[in-house]
Amino acid sequence: MALLKSCKVFSSLGAYSPSLAAFPVRASSWWSSVEMGPPDPILGVTEAFKRDGNPKKMNLGVGAYRDDQGKPYVLSCVRKAEALIAAKKLDKEYLPIGGLAEFAKASAELALGSSNEVLKSGRYITVQTISGTGSLRVGANFLSRFHTASRDVYLPKPSWGNHTPIFRDAGMQLKAYRYYDPKTCGFDFAGALDDISKIPEKSIILFHACAHNPTGVDPRPEEWKEICDLVKKRNLFVFFDMAYQGFASGDIDRDALAVRHFIEQGHNIVLSQSYAKNMGLYGERVGAFTVVCSDVEEAKRVESQLKILIRPMYSNPPMNGARIAATIMNAPELRQEWLEEVKGMANRIISMREQLVSNLKKEGSIHNWQHVVNQIGMFCFTGLKPEQVERLIKEFSVYMTKDGRISMAGVSSANVGYLAHGIHQVTK
Repeated sequence: MALLKSCKVFSSLGAYSPSLAAFPVRASSWWSSVEMGPPDPILGVTEAFKRDGNPKKMNLGVGAYRDDQGKPYVLSCVRKAEALIAAKKLDKEYLPIGGLAEFAKASAELALGSSNEVLKSGRYITVQTISGTGSLRVGANFLSRFHTASRDVYLPKPSWGNHTPIFRDAGMQLKAYRYYDPKTCGFDFAGALDDISKIPEKSIILFHACAHNPTGVDPRPEEWKEICDLVKKRNLFVFFDMAYQGFASGDIDRDALAVRHFIEQGHNIVLSQSYAKNMGLYGERVGAFTVVCSDVEEAKRVESQLKILIRPMYSNPPMNGARIAATIMNAPELRQEWLEEVKGMANRIISMREQLVSNLKKEGSIHNWQHVVNQIGMFCFTGLKPEQVERLIKEFSVYMTKDGRISMAGVSSANVGYLAHGIHQVTK
């Protein structure tokens, strides 16, 4: 009774009501208006794959490298770098807001080339970020606050699915330019030029530096040059996303060709980098964001504002992955080993493309699958229609996104024949 009295529960007439006191009043929900969000298309593929009991099942949805046995791969140079770091018995103090200085410097040199005039003059700033996604978000927030001439961002059509929410949630307006031609499963060069020529001046245009995600379709060097000239003529601001340097062709300089050419031609770009794919540091979340400026004084001002943006977002970035990447890039022997390993990963992907086409021919396919070989990087736009994808999933337990995009990293010497058989059955 003492407990009931202490509850001070009263009826609507003001009298104490023991019956009401016995039942606690549940507060109305604060989140009753929150709607169920749609499932992530990639994670949905993985969940369906996990539920499948077919021993021949294949998951071609996830963009993470696998070796030829289908296992996650940790680079040897990464293991060695970790051992070197552990031996130093370093502390775990906070990094500066802009991250590990030697990592930022090495990232800029990797992207732009160590002899680049931008680096020599010091008219740039690079900050460490939380992988490529974090780099893009820092960049989007910076543009939202300081690129006052236009809030329009033009993405290639299609583009990486996360580009849209990253820029949209930063307050930018999303638009598109033609990029992929479904008829040829290749680059729509004429369409891209036509659309870019109509983009209003001072708008922002985003390019994938190499290994375009999700199509695997890149412009040729001569096409990049024409695009560069047109973008300069239209006075557009360039944002490069480079998530696959070295992983695309196996050559870090070749994969950075577009970025370096645009800078040589006078474009003061911004650039996002990721070390998830090319060093296999997926869970370490290692990235960088670079702003090329007009001079050193401007770079200092930009740096100050980037720090102001980052501070309330995540205060400062994690150190372990940055230490690993910096150790690899700054130690000559480890750097050379890394370049050989990343080339090996790229070559395996290229080999799987060639083997897939070869096996399709053996199956008797009369379709032209040359685009599978011509495309580059982890992903391949097969050209399969949604109903063909559905058949592959139901009849062969081969999982991929509905647009026919497959991760070539999920293809191995052991299953490439089975994949070719399934594709042939649904396309013949």
